[in-house]
Amino acid sequence: MTLGNGPMSIVVQSAALVSLIWSCIVFFVQGIGISQIFRHHSAPHAKPASPNLEEDEVPHITLIRPVKGVEGGLYECLASSFRLAYPRSRLTIYFCVATVTDPAYPILQQVVADFSGFDARVLVEEEDPLLHGNSGHINNLGPNPKIRNMSRAYREAKGDIIWIADCNVWIGTGSAGRMVDKLCGFLPDGGRTTPYKFVHQLPLVVDIGSPRNAQEQSLLSQHTTHPHPPNSLLDHGGRLEELFMSTTHAKFYGAINTVCIAPCIIGKSNMFRKSHLDRFSDPSQNPILSTRDASRGRGLDFFSSYICEDHLIGDLIWRSKLPGFKNHGLVFGEVAIQPISGMSVAAYIARRVRWLRVRKWTVLLATLVEPGVESLVCCLHLSFALTTLAWFHEIFGVEQTWGAMGRIWLSAVAVWMLVDRWVGNKLNKLQSVEADEHTPFFALGSARRGGIQQRPFLEWLAAWLGRELLALPIWTWAVLLGTSVNWRGKHFKVRMDMSVVETDGPRRPPAAPSKGHVNSCNKDCID
Repeated sequence: MTLGNGPMSIVVQSAALVSLIWSCIVFFVQGIGISQIFRHHSAPHAKPASPNLEEDEVPHITLIRPVKGVEGGLYECLASSFRLAYPRSRLTIYFCVATVTDPAYPILQQVVADFSGFDARVLVEEEDPLLHGNSGHINNLGPNPKIRNMSRAYREAKGDIIWIADCNVWIGTGSAGRMVDKLCGFLPDGGRTTPYKFVHQLPLVVDIGSPRNAQEQSLLSQHTTHPHPPNSLLDHGGRLEELFMSTTHAKFYGAINTVCIAPCIIGKSNMFRKSHLDRFSDPSQNPILSTRDASRGRGLDFFSSYICEDHLIGDLIWRSKLPGFKNHGLVFGEVAIQPISGMSVAAYIARRVRWLRVRKWTVLLATLVEPGVESLVCCLHLSFALTTLAWFHEIFGVEQTWGAMGRIWLSAVAVWMLVDRWVGNKLNKLQSVEADEHTPFFALGSARRGGIQQRPFLEWLAAWLGRELLALPIWTWAVLLGTSVNWRGKHFKVRMDMSVVETDGPRRPPAAPSKGHVNSCNKDCID
């Protein structure tokens, strides 16, 4: 591998130095994320303060849960909305669905009936007066189906705090109080600290195999196809998703939200104030917006022409100045658990491709460097640096041969894999989750009886290798070879300004983007 002292050697040595710096940065960032995981996910946290305030002092929450189709564990995920340790009188729950023909609609009706006495409603998009009826029009909102689904719930929200939690995540009993505590700055001793503009939870995925609820199993069987035999390796995409979210994603998500250099969020469980978003989305009150944004509506409606609404909401709140408030806060120890059932490897790949494409122009720099944070490529950077830079050979005696490079690469990948196994097992124990008689099996964790058992090492290793080997091909296909996505049953083309055009049918042109739009770092995520 030695190239002498010519110009080419200087180029190679410089490249090796860049590789060394890059790999060290990646290892350092992962170290931050790993330390936060072990610090905050080893035991249940103290009880939140806000639910124990005088009733008229407890902030009112409007919990909005957009629903699309039936997934495994759906009833339990929705039911967790009613089992929150939060005053019932200070909680409003809106389930949002596009049509009454959606297969999830009967489950929504059932869960609301089962928990009578709550301020809960099922809101149907096709009954929204803004979009339908004498005074409404179908194009009053842009094509984003999730925003169209939630728009009425947001407009009719009670109180100021908005909590958007996807229908397919289970939220713990103490999560409402802890998120409100962080958002509003409540302390356990009755004191106050600096509040946040936006708070969120760590998303995790659990592959549950088949749902245990008979009604969900019946509905899933009507709307899910299995192109391969159930025992085929190609039917285990859920394991890839579970592993990714509990290893690579969790490490970087925790690290970036610790250093807080940029917004890094996933729209699984996010909380903010309606008054803030309404103000920040008004060009007359927010100088970072252009006058062209005046036609885009306010609040959630502001983002209806953009498909990556979770990140864009967080980014707008992050960039908008508001004295006396911190930007974003991850509620460490709180997790939003998504049970997955029957996901094929093809579906896993399609989901990863979709989210890389919708975020490609949102976080372009982070998307372009993303392959470098994956194990196989990052360890290649390290092994190249160690076997190329002269001082490693002179001081430590590292051989400058291809064989040495290969051995270092394999060793580094093996260490990375073992660390992922360690971190994943810690998170999958769900030790920070408070369990009771209502906690579903997929939220009990591997350390409790009746929960999802720890994956055998060889089974886990197969999933880890599959995930790592697919990472670069998925990135290449998503980032370099296309711009179209399929989301919530509709086809979209993603534009460079991050707006989208629905290709299934006519829609009004998307609104103009705001000036100085998104410039931040975020890992790819799932719907």
